[in-house]
Amino acid sequence: MQFDILTLFPEMFTGPFSASIIKRAIERDLLTVNLINIRDYARNKHRTVDDAPYGGGAGMVMEPEPVVLALEAVREKRGGDMGPVILLCPQGEPFTQRLAAELAEEEHIVLVCGHYEGIDERVRAYTTGEISIGDYVLTGGELPAMVVVDAVSRLIPGVLGEETSPVTDSFATGLLEHPHYTRPREFRGAAVPEVLLSGHHARIARWRREEALLRTLVRRPDLLATAALTADDRRFLKELATHLNRLNLGD
Repeated sequence: MQFDILTLFPEMFTGPFSASIIKRAIERDLLTVNLINIRDYARNKHRTVDDAPYGGGAGMVMEPEPVVLALEAVREKRGGDMGPVILLCPQGEPFTQRLAAELAEEEHIVLVCGHYEGIDERVRAYTTGEISIGDYVLTGGELPAMVVVDAVSRLIPGVLGEETSPVTDSFATGLLEHPHYTRPREFRGAAVPEVLLSGHHARIARWRREEALLRTLVRRPDLLATAALTADDRRFLKELATHLNRLNLGD
């Protein structure tokens, strides 16, 4: 997969993309990340890319020309096919595991990092969508771009050492993930649940499912409305809800 990232600060990506899973994916040619400095497409002596907003107001706005010229250069280099061109901004579609899975099917993705007070509205005509990583405002789109690259890349076959890992991740099944344990068997009085030591795969699978259901019910009950639940899941949740209600009522 190819990521082209348009940014004012390409140096911000050096650390995150030079370590761990992303680094190994790049080294194995499973992933390519091309950083494009928007300032390289500024047509003024000082390579400025921002100006005061029309109508007045605080802050500066990114000019449309450098961004669009950078996008056109990417299009020319890619032979006209760029795939999704996504603007990272607070107004975008919320980034979810489902959206990450959709993007993982693409061969080429372009990410545009906004900055300053915002980006000239006319740039949106050259994009295919917008993504937000949460209901808060950051200083620029660089950190969201890193989040998108990380979440999407780990869904590419071969990027993770254990191919089943993304299948069982939180949100991949519509539920939060079950608890995990490793050695030692007991740590400061807290023991690993006996079922995980039993070697009984069916019991372990059911325990993990029920723990995922419990964790989701307590922490993110909103997810249960759209999760794919079996009859056994629904029965367990009903019994669990009854038990929790009794505890709350002091029975």
